[in-house]
Amino acid sequence: MIYKKTVIIAATIAACFTTFVQAQERDDRATILNFKGIQYTSKDSLFYTNFRFRMQNRVGFNNVIDGEDNGKFDARIRRLRMRMDGYIYTKKISYSVQLAFSRGDQDIDDSGIPNIVRDAVMFYNFSDDLYISVGQNKLPGNRQRVNSSGQLQFADRSLVNSNFTLDRDFGVSLNLSKKIGNMPFNAKAAISTGEGRPANGTDDGLAYTGRVEFLPFGQFENSGDYSEGDLEREEKPKLSIGGGYSYNDRTIREGGQLGKYVLNPFTLKTSFADAIFKYRGFAYQVEYMRRDVDNPINYLEEDPAEETYAYKGWGVNQQTSYLLNKGYEIAARYTYLKPHEQISQFENQTEVLEIGLTKYLKAHRLKFQLNGNYTVKDGMYSNSHKKNGWGGTFQLELGI
Repeated sequence: MIYKKTVIIAATIAACFTTFVQAQERDDRATILNFKGIQYTSKDSLFYTNFRFRMQNRVGFNNVIDGEDNGKFDARIRRLRMRMDGYIYTKKISYSVQLAFSRGDQDIDDSGIPNIVRDAVMFYNFSDDLYISVGQNKLPGNRQRVNSSGQLQFADRSLVNSNFTLDRDFGVSLNLSKKIGNMPFNAKAAISTGEGRPANGTDDGLAYTGRVEFLPFGQFENSGDYSEGDLEREEKPKLSIGGGYSYNDRTIREGGQLGKYVLNPFTLKTSFADAIFKYRGFAYQVEYMRRDVDNPINYLEEDPAEETYAYKGWGVNQQTSYLLNKGYEIAARYTYLKPHEQISQFENQTEVLEIGLTKYLKAHRLKFQLNGNYTVKDGMYSNSHKKNGWGGTFQLELGI
């Protein structure tokens, strides 16, 4: 499997390189290869596309202190993504397509059929600060989810994101960027199906999501408010504060847009608030998320006798970092997850402490990541507590 995927990557790169060479020999089109991908513009400028790919290869180990096994190894292609962005006929009409080719990145549902389509969305740009989108894309939810997985300073997002994220959905969104005086702000709203990527259709229970952001000290360099770590070494302090809410009406999946299908629809109400600060190589970000649901206990659609649940509760994630010389970064993360008493039979209070060392060779496009973590259950900081665990991950990311 890995061999075949490696061949696919090599063939894709070779094909892109061939396209680049041929374009230099013809005057009816222009193709540019740089660190932002392979770009192509038609001679009449009515069509433009930017092709990119990235992959994350990792090796990891996790062990729970219960004495029942010797731990679990994790060696695989975590992500292999192909992406195309551009416009057609006019710059007002743009598009974004992103495909996933690694098995763990395809969100295979109960049908067992892999879903390679992550993004397939069209935009109509009324102006530089106002646009509408139609299609499948990330909802305007918590910052760490909206942030690309290629821009993370740890190998994975936090458990707070894993349990409460809105993820992707099919729908319509409106996005506005303006200023209040000299302070930029962004407002986003979306109406979507509420069932996520695999949905073949939808019922009358939709999801309604909104988010707003304020940047009191001005814009970050190179959109750094959605990139972890201060790789730009901001010369002046920069801060972004955001928050929002999602109401997913009568969803039929455990997590709304994610999870197994359930027998009885329920309504998820998710709120979130976050902030990120950067200054001269130092970065700090915090994220709070909470989910409410009247009755979180449910049953699986495929097996009505098997009990399941929606994660009800709240969590906070904090992480900080400093960029050293020669592209080295040290980082630390603390995650706290508190389940509601209604699901205490399924979930424990969880804390995760993590440290990270990253070597950036070409910003987030080419980097080496080494992470270590320690998981604490029920607030018991003891190596004798059998529910606790530890682990580590080494990951290499390469992309254009």
